[in-house]
Amino acid sequence: MVRAISLDRKVLIFRYFAAYDKIYLLNQVKKGKGRKHLTDVMKKSDKLIRLWLISGAFFVLTMVVIGGITRLTGSGLSIVEWDLVYGILPPLNEQQWNIAFDKYKTSPEYQKINYNMDLSGFKQIFFWEYLHRLIGRFTGFLFIIPFAIFYVKGYFSKTILKKVLLIFTLGLSQGVMGWLMVKSGLSDIPHVSHYRLAAHLVLAFFIIASIVWAINSLQSNKNKKGQLSPIALLLSGLLLLQIIYGAFVAGLKAGYFYNTYPDMGGFFIPPGIFDKTPALINLLENAVTVQFVHRWIPLFIVGLLLYMKFGTKEFKKSYKITETTNYLFFTIVVQIALGINTLLSGVNIISGVLHQIMAAVIFMLSVQLIYQTREVNEKQEEKQTILEPV
Repeated sequence: MVRAISLDRKVLIFRYFAAYDKIYLLNQVKKGKGRKHLTDVMKKSDKLIRLWLISGAFFVLTMVVIGGITRLTGSGLSIVEWDLVYGILPPLNEQQWNIAFDKYKTSPEYQKINYNMDLSGFKQIFFWEYLHRLIGRFTGFLFIIPFAIFYVKGYFSKTILKKVLLIFTLGLSQGVMGWLMVKSGLSDIPHVSHYRLAAHLVLAFFIIASIVWAINSLQSNKNKKGQLSPIALLLSGLLLLQIIYGAFVAGLKAGYFYNTYPDMGGFFIPPGIFDKTPALINLLENAVTVQFVHRWIPLFIVGLLLYMKFGTKEFKKSYKITETTNYLFFTIVVQIALGINTLLSGVNIISGVLHQIMAAVIFMLSVQLIYQTREVNEKQEEKQTILEPV
């Protein structure tokens, strides 16, 4: 009872000071002294929110990197349970390590693949999966605690609050999907579902994209109503499709086949590409077909970018749009080179991780381009409305 009363008092005191800040601000406005103060407070709150969102994007990207290393080192199934509280601490002594190792020995991965692994080898794969989960927990706290403070202090406009709640929902979904992905590899087949792996990765990219959109929205603090660019949307759609197929390649271990380029073992259309029935299932579950598709989607992306640069004036409407388009072209060329190197090297870990980081950067740039084109279109629509005769 004493603890409950103490907690209630703390909450009341917290709310009192938050309310006091608002009352003080309103009084300043009434006295005619508040306009500058109001502007300063809004600038300060927007700056804090922006820094908070940027730090969140950084840690989500860090999770993507660690997740890539976890996958490439075969560490993702080393922890066979999910404990939100006690799982924060790793094994701290030999007895705890042996208990964790005994739990891993019950998994299909150990029994069918890693049956010769000793405790030393287990500690190595445990490290990456533990680190991945630890950063996930930290990212959750990094989001929730500042969110609560900013919300009580009234820093969020309605527009930004909706976007932040979307990011929060995506973050929760990401955590749930992460466990569902691991759980899919703890059944008879010691490999995670490539569908769930793709969903896990795409959710991470959606979180980063939502943060990019929210940061841009802070500048105007209102919903953009300009027309979306169909070409910019198409580009993001193709990039998203390529990211999904990249996850399929990883989940089906398709990168370990046909480590030649541009041919696939001497063929441009390799044998076995339509081995499964019905034929369409090959696009989703045939490792050879999945690698084939992942190889050639970039040609369509590059072709679209060339059209954006030289075939239309839509992406020359402002310096920012032209700059972002140029960045996209450069990063996609680098990404293609990284992808080819990853394939030729037999999926080198460093090259594979860099390939994944670059995918996140490119997707962020594509979202930035969508926002910028919408912003420019809105300004043009406003000018046309003003110039129209009454």
